[in-house]
Amino acid sequence: MRGELDTYRGKRDFESTPEPRGRKGRSNRGRLRYLIQRHAATRLHYDFRIEWDGVLKSWAVTKAPSRDPSVKRLAVEVEDHPLDYGDFEGTIPGGAYGAGTVQMWDTGTWTPQDEDVEAAFRKGVLKLTLDGERLKGGWALVRLKSDRGKPSKRNNWLLLKEKDDQAVEGEGDALAEIDASITTGRSMAEIAGGASRWTRSRPTTRKAPPKPKPTRAAASSSSRPRAFTPLQFAKVVDHPPGGAGWVHEIKFDGYRIQIAVGGGQAVLRTRSGLDWTDRFPALAAQAATWPDGVIDGELCALDADHTPDFSALQAAISDGKTDSLVYFAFDLLFEGDEDLRAKPLSHRKARLQAYCDRVGKAGPNLRFVDHFASSGEAVLLSACRMDLEGVISKRLDAPYKAGRTVTWVKSKCRGRDEVVIGGWSSEGGSRLRSLLVGVKDKGGLRYMGRVGTGFSAALTKTLLPALKKAAADESPFAGKAAPKGGRDIHWLKPVLVAEIEHAGLTEAGSVRQASYKGLREDKAAREVTAQPQPPASAPTAAKAAKAPAPRGGKVVVAGVTLSHPDKVLWPAQGGRPAVTKADLARYYEAAAPRLLTHVAQRPVSIVRAPEGIDGERFFQRHAMPGHSPRLALIDVKERKPYVGVSDAGGLVAIGQSGGLELHPWGCRPGDPETPDQITFDLDPDEGLDFGDVIAAARMLKPYLEGLGLTPFVKTTGGKGLHVVVPIKSDSRSRVEWDQAKAFAKAVSEAMRKDHPERFTTTLAKKARGGKIFLDYLRNGRMATAVAPWSPRARPGATIAFPLSWGQVKAGLDPRAYTIADAAALLKKPDPWKDFRKAEASLKPALKKMGL
Repeated sequence: MRGELDTYRGKRDFESTPEPRGRKGRSNRGRLRYLIQRHAATRLHYDFRIEWDGVLKSWAVTKAPSRDPSVKRLAVEVEDHPLDYGDFEGTIPGGAYGAGTVQMWDTGTWTPQDEDVEAAFRKGVLKLTLDGERLKGGWALVRLKSDRGKPSKRNNWLLLKEKDDQAVEGEGDALAEIDASITTGRSMAEIAGGASRWTRSRPTTRKAPPKPKPTRAAASSSSRPRAFTPLQFAKVVDHPPGGAGWVHEIKFDGYRIQIAVGGGQAVLRTRSGLDWTDRFPALAAQAATWPDGVIDGELCALDADHTPDFSALQAAISDGKTDSLVYFAFDLLFEGDEDLRAKPLSHRKARLQAYCDRVGKAGPNLRFVDHFASSGEAVLLSACRMDLEGVISKRLDAPYKAGRTVTWVKSKCRGRDEVVIGGWSSEGGSRLRSLLVGVKDKGGLRYMGRVGTGFSAALTKTLLPALKKAAADESPFAGKAAPKGGRDIHWLKPVLVAEIEHAGLTEAGSVRQASYKGLREDKAAREVTAQPQPPASAPTAAKAAKAPAPRGGKVVVAGVTLSHPDKVLWPAQGGRPAVTKADLARYYEAAAPRLLTHVAQRPVSIVRAPEGIDGERFFQRHAMPGHSPRLALIDVKERKPYVGVSDAGGLVAIGQSGGLELHPWGCRPGDPETPDQITFDLDPDEGLDFGDVIAAARMLKPYLEGLGLTPFVKTTGGKGLHVVVPIKSDSRSRVEWDQAKAFAKAVSEAMRKDHPERFTTTLAKKARGGKIFLDYLRNGRMATAVAPWSPRARPGATIAFPLSWGQVKAGLDPRAYTIADAAALLKKPDPWKDFRKAEASLKPALKKMGL
């Protein structure tokens, strides 16, 4: 694999091509360069190059690399290129080898994952870790088997992304939309139509590029900034979306500001279009020097830890000390005269990054907001641990559309929301004691309680004059919960919007432990209609999950504050300690990644025992008054919506209410009308040994396999076992609930006929006669079965535990799987990890059973 340049030089006439002749460099085993050049030759392709042995090893990739691990790109190995070629961006003239436009599409460094790179090349599997501007994380080059062992000339390889935090499942061809040089910001058309001489752009990995003059596309024909462009807003959700194609940005705690630049002028506008340019003279002066365009972003004040602080922003504006405020840019709506709003987010962000790079030192108060392609829940957790406000999740392939859309959603770490101030209470007639707040509702201003803390001297200096200016004679609140007046109550016109931080809502719907953060002058009171959002997580959650519950103290788990965390739900038994509400909450949080696989977005029946297993128990299927907003509501058509869960916080909220068992429908997530599994409940008659249940499950397994299905098995947390079969639910394989139930019944009857001494399908216990009841009734619409990993409201705090078939043998004790054992159990591989991968169509099995 010795690096040579003879082939490279032999193909080029350096009198006519601007490409560098170059020479072999010194062997570099330290910071190895990596780059991709977008090359519009006979066909548009991407030249992938990595530094090794003093040259750039090179492959021509047929399409833009994809961060989706399921996408494989053909990469044809080509001749080695000189290191100088890593600086080349320009046009190769017609008639020359490789004639066409070359754009520096990505650049950075790479690190081998193999100790012996030479051996990896010979083997045909080279693993790399990229640290580029656009591509990061683990990647692999794999030579096709048909080319292995042959001379290296024009070998065919595959370029693919490894599964890691930098992967973006479902991204597909989205990166192909990016047409912006990583070093100069120019499009392919700009490079082709630019100066006749080629330009060498300097890679950002070695030295920052000089600030170029605005290109023709970036220079607007207008002599002044554009008018206000309506903004896109995010809908509030309880948790970040987890599907493919989503990316996640940090949610900044500041004022939404749109900056329009044109003709050497800049205008700064609020979310509603108010001109606030005069309030931020330093930023406005900097922005006036930027290339023409329209940018969307958030203006923030940073605290000593460089974290956005809304209270500090309020104080800075009040005192006129705004020179050090930072503008976080997250979208580019126009560049010059070009309207980018119809382009996908992937394209706009690439153009924005190039725009910010061009600004360079001319805008120290401007910062580019990058996004994360890893799990939204992981990004949210990290944001919460850093005491940030939350996460904005966006569709990578979506255009920019004004208003609140489903392609932008926000989830918050804390209960951080806007409310309308309807009054205030005082001490001695003047000293501020608390704010009376609410939100707009159909009947008027709905009362949400009091805000009694957070009134620093700096904030009060701005707040008190505003309160006195908005004074009114009558209460603006409507409804039965509206507060009564009094000597120290001062009513207001409902025009002031405050930002508050809170710990969720009480059962009566009031904000809990609310603290004032500042006035929102950029938001109208009529917009404050949403009920304040509960925390999606909390900075203290991770610590609370590890620490023992202080008796009678406050405990927060997954963003849910527990009342009476030391309440005993399962008494001590058989040498095992008692299990408290805090223990249950922490178990739900720890087991969430596995448990949610089987309950998320499905209607769930909950066995509640608020006073523990020795107290009253009841089933809850529907939402009750004052139910936790962390719980989802799932429409099941003719009946009231069922309760559902979407994340760990929802599970913990169930635990907070004394929910000890979870019994979901066996339906496809988000579609209650479509079954996606069949459950056989093996319920033994009194007096039977558990060994009889084991033997019965092992008899059922081959019968189902003979029908082309893959059975899984779990304990029920009691004396029985469940055998569960995953089935396909796509449009071609979908079956109705009646078919699913008929199939389960037919199989059960067949087993009874083949083994009448062992099985019965009679529900009445008195008729079972020492046999195992094969319960097929759990497969109708609205029927439920306990979920894998669900606790059981039984002595010992057992859980319904998923097993491998190898564990279903003599000596199996279902009582051995309990909440107390959860930490050790969760460290082991999940026996049901491939449950969904084992789905099979039920239709062939129905045919075999004559149904």
